[in-house]
Amino acid sequence: MKVAALQMVSSASVAANLGVARQLIGQAADAGAELAVLPEHFCLLGLKDTDKLAIAEPAGDGPLQDFLSQCARDLKLWVVGGTIPLATDVPGKVYNSTLVYNPAGQCVARYDKIHLFRFDNGLESYDEARVLLPGAQPVAFDMPSRDGHSYRVGLSICYDLRFPELYRTLAAEGADLLLVPSAFTHTTGQTHWEVLLRARAIENLAYVLAAAQGGLHENQRRTWGHSMVVDSWGRILAEQDQAPGVVLADIDKAILAANRAQLPALDHRKL
Repeated sequence: MKVAALQMVSSASVAANLGVARQLIGQAADAGAELAVLPEHFCLLGLKDTDKLAIAEPAGDGPLQDFLSQCARDLKLWVVGGTIPLATDVPGKVYNSTLVYNPAGQCVARYDKIHLFRFDNGLESYDEARVLLPGAQPVAFDMPSRDGHSYRVGLSICYDLRFPELYRTLAAEGADLLLVPSAFTHTTGQTHWEVLLRARAIENLAYVLAAAQGGLHENQRRTWGHSMVVDSWGRILAEQDQAPGVVLADIDKAILAANRAQLPALDHRKL
């Protein structure tokens, strides 16, 4: 099954970002991808954290959700909307949510980011909890492929990558492919991004697809990029360092099964 990680450098203009996202999803579809994954905050990286509050939508209704549904339906592929802000009952707070749409344009899964990023090195400071509420539940869904197999796909977002227990839970639920839409900072990404992605693939004997923001944004935030697909042996199948683009790779159920058979580490777990 061919999959695509879509890399963006999102701006403070929702319309411009959706235009780029539509173009990249189209490129993925033209290349034969069955699954296209957008990065975290694909629709908006605002000039300030609270900008996302203005575009928050109730679950099931809104132009961002309509956009994702239409892309999936028109292009006949699975689309994962990296993240969009979804409304909560708490004033001044939203969920940072991944939504999954099948080729009929139906939303079949929603995951709200569980782990909220906080970082301060004296030069850069981030605290997602200022405007985000954390989710609480791991989420996976089943994706039938044109190759005749069905893949169990586990969802995660960016900072979740540092918490292996989430991925262990998804692996215990049978995940074959782990998705990590992200907006990793340049500072942390240059040291931690690749090793964490490969570790999650190796320890869970699963494919990992990471769609990232990659470049200098209008708000002067710099993201690391390096969107990639990693196989269940920890090998990088495809990668792009910076700038918008489509990262394509094939995942294979037979190779996954062979790796798990020759090294049955998932069966050897004791804790």
